[in-house]
Amino acid sequence: MRLIAHAGFHKTGTSSVQQTLRRNGKRLAREFRVFTHRDIPGVCGAARGMSAGGKHGGDPLDAALFAFELAQFLAGLDADDPRPVVISSENLAGHMPGRHGLRRYSVTPAIMARFAEVTGECLPDALIDFHFSTRERESWLRSCYWQHLRATRMTDDFDSYRAAYLPHADLEADVAAVSAAVPAPHRVHATPLEACADLRLGPLEPLLDLMQPGADLRAALTPLPPANRALGAEVADELLRLNRAGLDKAALTAAKKAVMARGTGSRGFPA
Repeated sequence: MRLIAHAGFHKTGTSSVQQTLRRNGKRLAREFRVFTHRDIPGVCGAARGMSAGGKHGGDPLDAALFAFELAQFLAGLDADDPRPVVISSENLAGHMPGRHGLRRYSVTPAIMARFAEVTGECLPDALIDFHFSTRERESWLRSCYWQHLRATRMTDDFDSYRAAYLPHADLEADVAAVSAAVPAPHRVHATPLEACADLRLGPLEPLLDLMQPGADLRAALTPLPPANRALGAEVADELLRLNRAGLDKAALTAAKKAVMARGTGSRGFPA
């Protein structure tokens, strides 16, 4: 069985990939079994839990829970179905750096190694292609900062955030660490988001290169505009102000939603 796992990273076009996969789900189902994080919440949640434990995966119970959730998913696959399995979720890499004290994807190699181990136990003949989207560090940091402002109580301004995380922002090195951790015959691939700017299907194209759909199917896929784009600087400033205001959770969530709704017409940078 072929299995392609698009496992990260956050803020590298992964939302666009997943939305395009879902939009073209019926067409793709002719040749592939496609799953995104909506289909495997237990696996993704367990991967995030494993990453929260620190450099070596933390509590062995977290690694065991990830193995259990993944094994449950794999056991549900029809072994007689010849279609390759495609999984796309940045949450398989764990939490985004900046959450739970993580400065980089230090646990991702352990998660991917465990992924390969459990897959080998459940599907002995499986060959996994791990695929990672990367991004130039300055634009990646700015996009991550936007996401933290939107989704957490981030109170640092961008300059402070950048100073703290720039020394650790090296997605290429993170991919190399995954490559060293994943055993043969499984393979690890990576493509910079910048290389996808002029491609018809954007960051989905490198994943399709691994999937190898028929020419007619590939040509029939419908592209979508970039997803989850950051809004303008004035929106980021307002979110930062709200995060610093000491509001309770419900009030903060409502205020952020209002700001985001007002800012949807602002020009933003790709997230």
